[in-house]
This record gives sequence, structure tokens and C-alpha cells, in this order.
Amino acid sequence: MKNIKYILLSAVLIGFTACNDESDFEDQLDNPLTEEVLPPLTAGSANFSNYVSIGNSLTAGFTDNALFIQGQVNSIPNMLSQQFASIGGGSFTQPLMDDNIGGLLFGGMQNVDGSFGPRLFFDGSGPSGLPAVSTTEAFAPSVGSQNNMGVPGAASYHLLYDGYGNPGNLLTTPPTANPYYVRMASAPNATVLGDALAQQPTFVSLWIGNNDVLGYATSGGDQTAAAITPIDGPPGVGFDQTIGAIVNSIQASGAQGVMANIPYVTTIPHFTTVPHNPVPLDAATAGFLNSASAYGAYNGGLDATLAFLMANPAQLAFFFPPNDSMTSEELATAEIAKRKIYFSEGAGNAVVIMDENLTDLTAINAALVSMRQATEDDLLVLPASSFIGTEAIPGNPTTVNGVAIPLADKWVLTPEEQAEIITATDSFNATLQSAATSAGFAFVDANTLMQQLDNGGYSDGDFILTSSLVTGGAFSLDGVHPTARGYALLANEFMKAIDATYGSNFEASGSLLDIGNYPTNYPPTLQ
Repeated sequence: MKNIKYILLSAVLIGFTACNDESDFEDQLDNPLTEEVLPPLTAGSANFSNYVSIGNSLTAGFTDNALFIQGQVNSIPNMLSQQFASIGGGSFTQPLMDDNIGGLLFGGMQNVDGSFGPRLFFDGSGPSGLPAVSTTEAFAPSVGSQNNMGVPGAASYHLLYDGYGNPGNLLTTPPTANPYYVRMASAPNATVLGDALAQQPTFVSLWIGNNDVLGYATSGGDQTAAAITPIDGPPGVGFDQTIGAIVNSIQASGAQGVMANIPYVTTIPHFTTVPHNPVPLDAATAGFLNSASAYGAYNGGLDATLAFLMANPAQLAFFFPPNDSMTSEELATAEIAKRKIYFSEGAGNAVVIMDENLTDLTAINAALVSMRQATEDDLLVLPASSFIGTEAIPGNPTTVNGVAIPLADKWVLTPEEQAEIITATDSFNATLQSAATSAGFAFVDANTLMQQLDNGGYSDGDFILTSSLVTGGAFSLDGVHPTARGYALLANEFMKAIDATYGSNFEASGSLLDIGNYPTNYPPTLQ
């Protein structure tokens, strides 16, 4: 295949001044451009004849909080397969949904908790839900083997679980199966990895691990809702051994591959869009909140508790044991100041949050629950935008969530919770890179790419994508999954990594995707 690009040799003005006579000018008009012949696209040592993708929602094509046909068409694996097709790649099948609305039905009805709801759309004022009219049943399996084995919601250990596609396990409490995998599992006791390798792939892409930290993050660091996958443990339990088992199985099958690491989820717009201080107040409301009838009494209780502790050194050391950098007195003084709550007239008031990392002082004063106002170091989850300011008791302005009533743990990632996520992600990424290196697989540093999107943007062709919700172009309306353009950007990174490892030349031959050909949003009318 020959790719041609044209390079302009000189500007018109320079051409005019360089012409010595009329024949020179005519020659330049006849031949204003020269051709640079790019090399033909080659696969190098890669064998793309049977490509299978293994992963989660990021490889399934999930976008705008749902899985639907057009999102699947614009999935990373499908984009890659189209480029592979011209250099030996075979057919590529996906477990397509029934429509472009998305969502799953259970017994003909949308599930009540909204976990598998229809896609979001942007109508000019904000995201909203489409009617739940999808006809896709969770129990209706897709027919035949699927090259795209991306299962939304799958964590690393799910790839090895032999009940993950069992319809009966959807009815357990909590469910231990995944309806997206139920749709395509070859048998009730099949595994995602087993079904993928049963197709005898020659080339595999593996992007897994995001959900090993994402569930904990999107729940605001609420351990009761979701936990970070432990680093150690047998395959199917611990991350390190699970990844080792998966990669060893792929390598033993004879397949080549490309892997990607896990981005810091704290850089995605799901956690960076809602400000910590979104509350506007008039003078009367601010005054009431600061009065002895509200937070004034709480602040007074904090002052009294600090005075008590300073007068009782044993109690002070018990509640605030000294460390290498601060004395008990310094620790107590700093935390009491941190916990005080004040509001002012105007915009920019910080929300009140619960913080389990604060010292439990209720043994001294039962009213001193562990709450404080948020700072810029706290990350509020995207759904908090529609919760802050609502009234816990409709019609009662003294029950405003985030103001009179602190936000629960699930709405906020504190710095301590963010540190847990980053520590786990760093460990997981070291494991992923080591596994890829040992297997000789190509490797995509998605984490660095994500940080570039969050820190000034990433340039590709005529476009600069950033991590800003809606306006940045890279992230869809759920704030977690990319847009089609974002997926195209990632597909290019996968091809660059394959070039580096297998000697293909997607980039040098001009065969990377033009991300401008892919949309940043889908219209509500898409059916």
C-alpha cells in the first residue's frame, strides 16, 4: 500500500521573488508540490490473522455510561482490527447490543438500581437519561465466538472466575455474574480468558486492572461498597498472581500481544469536575449557619475539647500521639482548626463532608462527629453535582445536603483515600509492565497519557484533547470513559507500541487514525 503526502516547497511570495524570468515562474506553477513517498504498511513480525481483545469497559467501547452499537463500532479493538485488516488481519466480531440506546433489560424491565441504564446525552444544559426502551435481554446470549472480549465492569480476577457468565449467578446477593459476559459466555462455567484463548488468537490486546481500583474510587473510598484488589494472593484473588496467570496463559497459547497499564483514576473528570466550594449563600443563611443554633455550637465544642486536652496531657497523648514531625499539642491544634466550619455571604463556600480519617472525639463530646469543610485537595465524585444543595427533607431548608447535612463518604475522595489509590495503581502498573516485558509483549503507558490529558492536553494532528468534561473532547459524559475521539487517540498509542516491539510501521507509513474522523459526542437522535 502506498501512502502519499505532499510537502509545499516554498510560499508563493518566496516563489515570486525567486523567479528570474517568465519560464521559471511557469515551471513553478506547473510543479508547485513534490511528493514524499511513505513506506508501505507492514506488520513486521506481528501476526494479526486472528486478533482477540481481552479487557473491560474501556475495550468494549463503553461510553456515555452505557454500551451501545455505535460506541462498540468505535471501540479501540474494532479500530485496531480495521488497521490490521490490510496487513493480514482477519474478521473481527463484537457482541453488539441491539440499539444505540444501551442498557440491559431483566425480565423485560430495566433494572431498578440503574447500573445497566441507557446512555447519557448532552442537550445543551447537562447530561440526562434516555428512555429505557432497549430490547437487549441480559439472558439473551450473542451467537458465536467474539473477538472483542471486553466485559464492562470486569476486574483482573473476573477473567479467571468460572461463574462470571452463569445466568444463575445474577440472582445471588450480591450478584457474582456479569450480564455483559452472560450474553457471550460459551457455557455457564466458562471464563473470559478461556473463551478468548479458545479462539486460538495469534495476537491479543490485554487492558485490564482499571476496575481493580475504580470501584473503590467511584464509591468515594467507601470500603463497604467496593475494595481495592489486594496485591498478593493466589490467581483469582491477588492482582500480581492473577496478572501472572493471565499473561502466562496468553504466552503459552503462542499468541503475541500488547498490554496497557492503569491510569490514575484521580485524573479523570469524574473526580475533577465538581468543585469543593460550589455553595452560594445569602447573608441571612450564612449567618444562621454560623450561629449557635448551627455550626457555631459545633465550633464551640471543638474549642472546649482542645482546652480540655491541653489541660490533660495523658488524654492529649492518647487522642493525638506525637510523631516524628509534630508534637501532640501541634497535632491537636492543627486538627481542631481543620474541623471548624464557617460560611460567608456569596459564592465559593466549601461543602461539609464526613472524614473518617479525623480523630474520633465523640468520647469527649458526642456532638463532635468527624466532619469538616472540603478543601481543594478533596475530590468530589461527579454524581455529587446533582446531590449537593438538595434537601434531605423536601421543603425544609435546614436539611440541605452538603451544607446543613455533611456529605457521606461515598461522595468524596479525601487525600488519604487518593493516596491509597495511587499506591495501589503504582504497584499494579509495575506488575503489568514487568509481565509485558517478560512475555515480550508491546506496552502502552496509558497512565502517562492520562496525566498529559489532565495537565495541559495531548496533541494529535490538528487537535488538542484534555481531560475537561464535555469541552476537552477526550472524555464522554460519564466522566470515566473516553469519547470515540478519545478511543481513537488510545488506538494510535496501541499501534505506536506495536511498532516499537514488533517492527510494524503504522506510524511511519501514515497509517495511524485521524482522530478528527471520530466524534466527541453522539446526538440524542442516534438510534
